[in-house]
Amino acid sequence: MRANTDWFRDARWGVFVHYLADFASNTDVPDIGVDDWNRRVDGFDVRGLADQLEACGAGYFFITIGQNSGFYLSPNATYDAIVGHEPSRCSRRDLVADLAAELTPRGIRMMVYFTACAPALDRQAIERLKCTPPNDARKIGFHPELYAYQEGVDDRLTEFQGFWEQVVREWSLRWGTHCSGWWIDGCYNADVMYRHSEAPNFASFAAALKAGNPDSLVAFNPGVMVPVISHTEHEDYTAGEISDAFPAPSMYGRRRLGRYVDGAQYHILTYLGEGWGQGDPRFPDEFVIGYTRLVNAHEGVITWDTATTREGLITPRCLDQLKALGRATR
Repeated sequence: MRANTDWFRDARWGVFVHYLADFASNTDVPDIGVDDWNRRVDGFDVRGLADQLEACGAGYFFITIGQNSGFYLSPNATYDAIVGHEPSRCSRRDLVADLAAELTPRGIRMMVYFTACAPALDRQAIERLKCTPPNDARKIGFHPELYAYQEGVDDRLTEFQGFWEQVVREWSLRWGTHCSGWWIDGCYNADVMYRHSEAPNFASFAAALKAGNPDSLVAFNPGVMVPVISHTEHEDYTAGEISDAFPAPSMYGRRRLGRYVDGAQYHILTYLGEGWGQGDPRFPDEFVIGYTRLVNAHEGVITWDTATTREGLITPRCLDQLKALGRATR
């Protein structure tokens, strides 16, 4: 029942941007207000970024809807009704919709990043969404000292998962075919939360993500892992998060590359800079070009995360490297 990934394979590589109220994987409560967040999102240069992506030959583009802070770059009435922040921490502007409207006519597919759990640094959101695990909270990236346990919450976070599926369903239905894929972070405690025959589970989560576009591609991230694995039969491509170890073919068979991993399209996500969404390129152009070619030669796909300015534009040195990649591979 997996979606067709031919277009993804044929795209070969794309670009990922962490556009957040704080920074990627932040563990401190951010000092930002709603007005400032809306000014940032309103100031995002959609056309300028689209020009950059077209110039470097990106086949698709990922952007984060949000992460730990609880500030999101698209409105969501379902989320607001449950969480109750006044004013909302979801932006007024639907940045995903605006990006899709600019990118789609250029032949660049729109994809999004979202998390498997509530924003880890927003206490009100955590508690009202009932995302307060009674045990092993740190297994899913939570800090027990930042929230109060809510009575009746089970290990599976059953009530939370129902809320979360409603939240992503609203976005999926609104964006429809303008959203070609989801990358879901933080699916670390899968045996407890998702590997069940009855909902909520991986199947129900994937169905909510695909509510507006059944052909949308979905990946569930188990964390940094080499060799790359498929986390569930209900994902269409591998999340493939890697950091410092880069999978390559091996005569011993431990790191074989190919189009599929247990039926899921082989895909890797890593960063050009010094960290996720930060810094100048850590590799010479020759490495980025050569490794992209290696993955593509085995019918795999690779996504390169890049640093951006406050206005959402790719920083100059990262852009130069992506343009060099485009000249070598397009």
